[in-house]
Amino acid sequence: MRVLVVSFAVLMATFAVQAVIVALSGSVALLGDTLHNLADALTAVPLAIAFSVGRRAATRRFTYGYGRAEDLAGIVIVLIIAASAALAGYEAVTRLLDPRDIEAVAWVAVAGVVGFLGNEWVARYRIKVGREIGSAALVADGLHARTDGFASLAVLLGAGGVALGFPIADPIVGLLITVAILFVLRDAAKEIYHRLMDAVDPALVDEAERILRAVDGVERVGSVRMRWIGHALHAEVDILVRHDLTVVAAHAVAVRAEHRLIHEVPRLRAATVHTDPYGPADADHHAPLTAHR
Repeated sequence: MRVLVVSFAVLMATFAVQAVIVALSGSVALLGDTLHNLADALTAVPLAIAFSVGRRAATRRFTYGYGRAEDLAGIVIVLIIAASAALAGYEAVTRLLDPRDIEAVAWVAVAGVVGFLGNEWVARYRIKVGREIGSAALVADGLHARTDGFASLAVLLGAGGVALGFPIADPIVGLLITVAILFVLRDAAKEIYHRLMDAVDPALVDEAERILRAVDGVERVGSVRMRWIGHALHAEVDILVRHDLTVVAAHAVAVRAEHRLIHEVPRLRAATVHTDPYGPADADHHAPLTAHR
């Protein structure tokens, strides 16, 4: 929440500086960059709501809690990015069809530098904390801010072209910024899609299997399923233990396995461990479930 508040303030200050210069200069490239920075600042709002909602305790209706609110916020972020791309592209095409002179070229260049510095600072801050807490949405938002920073530098190219006597350079750079926004949109949509579809890094599954195999009492490792709920991992795993263990002894093995997983898998908050008997080859302990699989 602190990251969101601070980054929102920095980006809104950046937007305010650029908006004033847009009004004075009429630069469509700077307008596209300014709109993108505003969109980036506004993405903090759905994320803040999601983080607040995600703190609520689980209920009998929402038995896994409210962590998925973060993924819903990701959808809103994608829509905001798409809207900024559409508006920036429209303005750039309009200016190509109806070219106009821009004023205060030096100030446009200054605005580009301001946009880069503000976005790069926010990007570093969001990415650092996002990786610390395991928030894909916050990391994606940080990468979005970094792309915004490079788009701001592109404004310098437009200003340079105008200064050299090529006024069409400004809307062309505006179109290039629109293309950059579309690439950000693609990456953000892909990240949110993966979360909604319960995708995880296969290396996490490999690590969980390695940990389980090293637990005392685990004869074999069955299936391992993992999912993100908000910025926390949850796992469901099957382990095989000796068939002649008592229920208490088998439960002790499961507890050891869960304890190891929670301590050794980054950002794993909970694990449900199911024990299966590992015994004679001719025994089928799941025969009643065969028709349901």
